Amino acid sequence: MNEQNFKNHKSLVLGYHYISFFSIVALLIGTIVYLIQNLNEQLFLSALLVIGSFSLLIVWHYSRAFAAKAQDRAIRAEENFRHYILTGKPISENLTTLQIVGLRFASDEEFVALAERAQQEKMSQLEIKKAIKNWRANTYRV
Repeated sequence: MNEQNFKNHKSLVLGYHYISFFSIVALLIGTIVYLIQNLNEQLFLSALLVIGSFSLLIVWHYSRAFAAKAQDRAIRAEENFRHYILTGKPISENLTTLQIVGLRFASDEEFVALAERAQQEKMSQLEIKKAIKNWRANTYRV
């Protein structure tokens, strides 16, 4: 694997992010078309198909959203612990979870100063990632 940096740190999984998403959207569109074509004949079955495919889209979304939220909580705890090890103090409560998630890529040498800067300047997650000079790879997040 190449060295991780700002340009290549995002990970999109072909089967999940593309194939399954577009398949579910195609299914939803197809069931809506089927519903419209069968308004007079098979309304109940057509409506159930639309509801089922829409429900599948909701489940697809939340399956990732809940996992990401749990990972963000774990990252917040890990980075708080890292800040405590480096400074003897917990990380500022004024930093948002998204800011802390962005800070996870900062090397130990720049982590504390960048955390203070992020708080003072109210930097976004993207701005924090772009400000990192020595990238610390995070290959465990899915």
